[in-house]
Amino acid sequence: MSSPAEYYNSLPPISKAYGTLCFFTTVLVQLQILDPGLLYFSYPYVFKSFQIWRLFTSFFFLGKFSINFGIRLLMIARYGVQLEKGSFEKRTADFLWMMIFGATSLLVLSAIPYLETYLLGIPMVSMLLYVWSREYPNSQISMYGLVQLRSFYLPWAMLGLDVIFGSPILPGLLGIMVGHLYYFFTVLYPLASGKNYLKTPMWVHKIVARFRLGVQANSPVRPANTGPTAFRGRGYRLNQ
Repeated sequence: MSSPAEYYNSLPPISKAYGTLCFFTTVLVQLQILDPGLLYFSYPYVFKSFQIWRLFTSFFFLGKFSINFGIRLLMIARYGVQLEKGSFEKRTADFLWMMIFGATSLLVLSAIPYLETYLLGIPMVSMLLYVWSREYPNSQISMYGLVQLRSFYLPWAMLGLDVIFGSPILPGLLGIMVGHLYYFFTVLYPLASGKNYLKTPMWVHKIVARFRLGVQANSPVRPANTGPTAFRGRGYRLNQ
């Protein structure tokens, strides 16, 4: 049985980095070192007060320590990791691009009246869960040991639980919408038309190569010769 350190080091780089940032953001807020009012997303604060960091920090706060926080962190650790190790194996740049596309889409949607969402970490986790459910639609999931259901329905079941426990429905629904957009333009539409309009850009490949983040098979960019980084994961270099 592996130790916690061995388990952590075995995690793929993007899911590990995102989960770690979410965890320590909540720790800093819980210890009152960090004011949560500085984290949430607001267009007036970003563009009028030039608080640019809000474009990023709103994705890292999943709420204070609670059952809901623990569930969402476990979703990253389970479904995000399984997605990155499975469907996105040796496709680190593609996984990173999915996260960037999701974050950008959520920022755009939050500018639409009645869709304003100030903490975007919850919809980001919901997006990961939705993409996972489409990639592994027939897995059997046990919800709290009470109900067995196909993984395809898990995002909607979690949305229903949010409603039952009094949480807003909008964040989870936005995550599902963005997850479906990504899956449609990268899987469904290319299968039907042979065209992929959401192909991973070159600059994302360059980021992955520059910081040696995992592995991207058939990458157009060769990895840079740099030292180890904090979130490198179990990547290994391909000789092409």
